Amino acid sequence: MGIPYYIVVEEQEYEKYSKVIKNGTVLILPQKYLDEYDTFWERAEDNKCGAGAARNFCWDHSIENGAEYHWVFDDNIEAIERFNNNMKVECKTPTPLYVCEEFVLRYENVVQAGMGYSIFCPAGDFRPPVRFNTRIYSNQLIKNDIPYRWRGRYNEDTDLSLRILKDGLCTVEFNAFLISKRGTQTMKGGNTDEFYSKEGTLNKSQMLVDMHPDVTKLVIRWNRDHHWVNYRPFRKNILKKKKGLTAKRGVDNFGMVLREREKDNANR
Repeated sequence: MGIPYYIVVEEQEYEKYSKVIKNGTVLILPQKYLDEYDTFWERAEDNKCGAGAARNFCWDHSIENGAEYHWVFDDNIEAIERFNNNMKVECKTPTPLYVCEEFVLRYENVVQAGMGYSIFCPAGDFRPPVRFNTRIYSNQLIKNDIPYRWRGRYNEDTDLSLRILKDGLCTVEFNAFLISKRGTQTMKGGNTDEFYSKEGTLNKSQMLVDMHPDVTKLVIRWNRDHHWVNYRPFRKNILKKKKGLTAKRGVDNFGMVLREREKDNANR
């Protein structure tokens, strides 16, 4: 999509990633972020802490570079799609990120946003273009000055969203743009190798219940242990428009155009 980016890896992975990363900058995760990470539960004998330590480094790296917000993406996302008129079309420019940013910047108290999952938005079903005050998974636009950091060995994304919402702030999930993402436990590496292939998903769900017992409970979904979260209490969190805001009325496609793929690329 032509977006400049950083990729964060642990030191032992640096050379392997550097051989294949051509359009990004590879950063090594400083050891202190692993050592100081709050896993919420006591660390297991393997001392592994999931993705949160790297995400905290991304956050601080963004601040050190003078940014007010940052995006952080999981590494198993295959595409960003435009969902409109019952079609999901792969995007080839950075415009979706710009549109999400422009929307978030209209409000004083939207501090986390992201795009929904393509798999949860069938082309034949209605979905609103945005959803408010829910969890943001796998791709997050985060306001840098909020007083939180990632924590937890598992489910750190749901935990961060819940702490934000419990403090009366707001989140936005976009359905106008979607991420095409490989399903949990279908891709090697990451949390699949670290946790789920060995211990299943009970621990990750139980941790979230222990973090937020007031709105979370254990359930069985997709033939595995899962968590269920009640987001209804956060409907009262109202978005606050910035003073002097002027937003263009009517449809604004931000310069996006629909083009048919070239024949030789049609099946890619």
